Amino acid sequence: MKASHRLATFAAPLLLLMPLLLSCYTKRPVDMSVVRADSTASRDRIAEVTLVDGREIKFDDMPRPGILGDTLRGFVHTGPVQVPLDSVQRIWFAKLSPGRTALAVVGSVVAVAGVAALVALASKQSCPFIYSWDGKRYVFDAEPYGGAITRGLERDDYGELPSLVADHGVYRLMVTNEVNETQYTNQLQLLVVDHAAGTTIKPDEFGRFYAFDSLAAPTSARDADGRDLRPWLAASDHLVWEPVVPPDSTHSARQEITLTFAKPPAATHAFLVARVATGLWGSQMIRAFSQLRGTSLNEWYAAMDTSPTNAAALRAWDLREELYALKLAVEEPAGWEVRGVLPGGGPFLAADRVVPLDVSHARGDSLRIRIRPPYGFWALNSFAIAWRTAGDVHITTINPATARTSDGRNVLPELARADNRYYAMPNSGDYGYVTFAAPPQAAGTTRTVFAHTRGYYRLHIDPTTPPDSVTLARFFAVPDAAARFAAAQYARSHPRVAMAH
Repeated sequence: MKASHRLATFAAPLLLLMPLLLSCYTKRPVDMSVVRADSTASRDRIAEVTLVDGREIKFDDMPRPGILGDTLRGFVHTGPVQVPLDSVQRIWFAKLSPGRTALAVVGSVVAVAGVAALVALASKQSCPFIYSWDGKRYVFDAEPYGGAITRGLERDDYGELPSLVADHGVYRLMVTNEVNETQYTNQLQLLVVDHAAGTTIKPDEFGRFYAFDSLAAPTSARDADGRDLRPWLAASDHLVWEPVVPPDSTHSARQEITLTFAKPPAATHAFLVARVATGLWGSQMIRAFSQLRGTSLNEWYAAMDTSPTNAAALRAWDLREELYALKLAVEEPAGWEVRGVLPGGGPFLAADRVVPLDVSHARGDSLRIRIRPPYGFWALNSFAIAWRTAGDVHITTINPATARTSDGRNVLPELARADNRYYAMPNSGDYGYVTFAAPPQAAGTTRTVFAHTRGYYRLHIDPTTPPDSVTLARFFAVPDAAARFAAAQYARSHPRVAMAH
């Protein structure tokens, strides 16, 4: 099977389907067939493409690049170029709209080989978007609490806001609902870290922060077929490894990727820093899995919301299946041992997460880590390792000063603390503005700011069919049954990919 087929991802362009959407700076997957067919795509400037071989092409602003047939045509600094679409893995759109004074550069995973997709507005099934004011416009910076699809699964999220700057002593955020769901944000605060230049600050999923002055990329990254993935996984850039073609009856439901890092012989602990996201197809499967519950969906919500035992059982199943949480296995003399878990996130922004690892049983001068992501459920951007931290991290917590919806309603009490009050956004297109007093920055330091959010969301589903109890029971009884169900759904939606496979 061609690598281009493995790298194909399909989703309808949310950007093109929402005429009131603010402009923003984001990475959002779209379907190449929609780019070709939808005339509104011409309003979005193609800024850059990533090819399936890992090369990047950045286009001049004028004349604007465009798609003609199966070819992308544009100009670069050396002159005109023509790029066959079946060589393209991602298209990065630039969009500047009026409306809410925000800028978007949209990183778009394209459907290679001209495959048509049948996915519409449901291309994203998780969480609000948070935009940071960069002094001129709002920029898409965070996508919190992905996968928390009911109150019993409510969780905290820690997302870096790299675009945020203080404007006359004030930090400004915009929070939006851009999908078919109701979002409930319980708390929103800023965590400000002033640290020495040359160090980076990264969080784990539990809100612990780490300072690093040295991060090392893998010396090797290969899949089970021996394919060299290091060019895709060694740096945080526009190269995102996201193969989504489903397995056939002779193929595993999972990839298997082994990362190798140089290891000090006496090291007993390590810190893996991974930049990953939920895959687009995996995001869409959240809705598909929910729809299988049919008329019993509300009963299932109630069971999750009222019973911590039920919620814990669901999380344990998810970890077994590794759909939205990924096991990190370390090679030891006795074999592969799971020493950490990498959490998932939203599908549009890859986020950094630290996972401390016990490597005391690993031998030699190399550390080998194995991951086994199910096809379609993970988008992998980069992995790095640190063998020490660079001292303690001192955090200043800032609660919001003001919080108002687009129609002027005060929602500050709903966001001020984690309690039973929520800022609810029930409609796609809802948005609000939150401000914070920026503290003085310590002299001689670099500042990194994170959004600490807590919340959940409910998909807008009105099921009228009976529950598919047979399929649901199989999910829990048979390992990888959910991943194979997702693969079958993908094959039905993308028959030409299935035929090629």
